[in-house]
Amino acid sequence: MTSGSSSHLDVRMRGFSARALVAQVREWIDEESIPLSGEEVGIAEAHGRVLAADVVSTIDVPEFHRAAMDGYALRGAETTGAGDYNRLAFEIVGESLPGRAFAGRVQAGQAVRIMTGAPIPDGADAVLPAEYASENDNRVEISTAVAPQKHVAPRGEDVKQGTTIAAASRRLRPQDVGLLASVGCATVPAIRQPRVRILATGNEIVQPGDERKPHQIFDANSHMLGGLVARDGGVLESCSALADSREAIRDAMIAPGADVVLVTGGSSVGAEDHAPMVLAAEGELAIHGIAMRPSSPAGMGKIGKRLVFLLPGNPVSCLCAYDFFAGRAIRLLGGRSAEWPYASRSVPVGRKIVSAVGRMDYVRVAIVEGCVEPLAVGGASILSSTTRADGFVIIPESSEGVAPGGEVLFYQYDLIS
Repeated sequence: MTSGSSSHLDVRMRGFSARALVAQVREWIDEESIPLSGEEVGIAEAHGRVLAADVVSTIDVPEFHRAAMDGYALRGAETTGAGDYNRLAFEIVGESLPGRAFAGRVQAGQAVRIMTGAPIPDGADAVLPAEYASENDNRVEISTAVAPQKHVAPRGEDVKQGTTIAAASRRLRPQDVGLLASVGCATVPAIRQPRVRILATGNEIVQPGDERKPHQIFDANSHMLGGLVARDGGVLESCSALADSREAIRDAMIAPGADVVLVTGGSSVGAEDHAPMVLAAEGELAIHGIAMRPSSPAGMGKIGKRLVFLLPGNPVSCLCAYDFFAGRAIRLLGGRSAEWPYASRSVPVGRKIVSAVGRMDYVRVAIVEGCVEPLAVGGASILSSTTRADGFVIIPESSEGVAPGGEVLFYQYDLIS
């Protein structure tokens, strides 16, 4: 790991003298990625957001006793003895509908026609299901008894006033949002989503749809990163394509408005790789060079409170460095779990996976007859390998690889959240 802004940080055309271990890098990220402040979010935009504080219900739900069945509200004790051969009759004195309660009080020998969800009238304490009753001339005959409180949903059955219905740090699912709405929450306190700026650097980069000159390539990384940022709960503040110019990279890196800056390209040891030196000059280059494959030229640091991630230009390296480092920071800043949103399971190895002691390997694999096999293409520029692969496995720094029959943890590219 490196820090400061002295000339020894300039690795252009020299190479890295040392590389940080992945565990060290993640430790730095976890220390620096403190959840952002809270803000009020409208209930219609609350799905997927992370609560900044507990939400306590100010009401009972429901706020009244209500019918759990369609039928007749009456006094349960008066139905004792009712049966097919001893039908009891009650006078129907009105009806209670959802949102429109019966205004009177049920007296002895009376019943009120009632629908599911409607308020139980004063004086009644049970609901007789409609299938056990028959009406004729404002009278209802019943053929079974119901005990007091039968088919009555009591006040506060769902939520009681004063109950914490959603705790701080909870990521809101659709049913959570529904529950918050049911207690009248028009807004909820949510952790602010990280604002992320993407800077795609390189004289050779052009945007899809623009004219491409000889030896230029279309920008894939910024579009891939935009989707990853959205997946991890960030908000795209801006996305710019920049030439290999120290001044242009500096101006874009220090401009206000972003919590996180992702620089793709220009992070390695080439003569035109300006981003690391800009970061060192304007803030802190905390880490540059990581013991992993791909993504070894990745780096990161800070400008004030802003986190800056230097992602390699090769697309697979860019994806890998984002997933390992930048995505972790964005999730933590937004109050989410640091862990990957990928399904994982233990799978046997079908064909040997080769690695080297001292570095962590990110290996794209396919599932073949229930086993993982490494893809034949290993280049960090072969983005199509990530679409042909079913997922990836991680080989730790302590391993030289995994022989056939060994077990590895397989991460599936298809998302679980």
